[in-house]
Amino acid sequence: MGDLLVGALSVLLSTNAPMALSNRVAQAATSLPIPHAGPDTQDPRYAELRVVMEADDAAEDEIGRWLAEREALPPDDPLRETDAAFRRRVDERNARVRSAYETLIQRHPAYAPARNAFAAFLGETGDEEGAIQQLEKASALDPNDPSIWNNLANHYGHVGPIEKAFPAYEKAIALQPFEPTYRYNLGTVVFLFRKDAMAYYRCDEAAVFRRALDHYREVRRLRPHNFRYAFDFAQTWYGVKPEPADTPEKRTVAERSLAESALGAWHEALALADNERDRDGIFLHLARWHLRLGQWDAVRTNLALVARPEHLVLKARLQRNLEEKEPKPTR
Repeated sequence: MGDLLVGALSVLLSTNAPMALSNRVAQAATSLPIPHAGPDTQDPRYAELRVVMEADDAAEDEIGRWLAEREALPPDDPLRETDAAFRRRVDERNARVRSAYETLIQRHPAYAPARNAFAAFLGETGDEEGAIQQLEKASALDPNDPSIWNNLANHYGHVGPIEKAFPAYEKAIALQPFEPTYRYNLGTVVFLFRKDAMAYYRCDEAAVFRRALDHYREVRRLRPHNFRYAFDFAQTWYGVKPEPADTPEKRTVAERSLAESALGAWHEALALADNERDRDGIFLHLARWHLRLGQWDAVRTNLALVARPEHLVLKARLQRNLEEKEPKPTR
């Protein structure tokens, strides 16, 4: 979906990292898994596809073992392959899988599931343009498979053109309206690429934010107990601006309303967190919003709950902000 926001927002937020040793082992963030019924297992072509997909999985496992073995050696060990040598070995292994997919598609050019699976392989190995080509052909062959439209939109979101991602996600949602993944991905793209969304939907930035939030709210309704959805929904409130107001009093009310909405979302995420690390991080977010509201005791309460070492730097920064902003007692 690494993160610009945290969690899945990272996915579509992040840019594609250059392929290091192998995206088959450590690929850049992608969007959420794609739930769908899958190809018809009674179709005789499926047996052939299954063989190729199993070979694909075996190659990925093998490359993973190679990488683990290589990383276990010190950088100066003479037995450790150079980056170039290791990359060649990975590329040669992947080339055999690619050839198997290409042979399958030559035999069954109108079989959309084969193109969908091949696109996944191409995306994982760094050929997103090739993946888009396969998915565009698959969507023409089987326009009623929402997973194909979602996958295609994911690639448009990564490499462009971004304006094609919006209708592709919308197509997936229209085909499977109760699947939260598609709404989540569209909400993320709308939130991240606001200028493109403004042009596509012909609306202003405030309307774009409302559209993204509406998608996240629907995702939360469909999966109310999913921590990741709750966390990312709470994150979006950092990008939302208060409602326009023409007086200082109304601006204060709008700011408070925004902060209270954000706090409500973070409390929902906190209720779903099942580990100390996530809870600690949420306490920091709560402290930040209480600081914004000038609720000094609430800031101190939440900061006092933060104990994990990886959060102590931000905790100290928020404590300094509290000291600077809290009014000093008068004598």
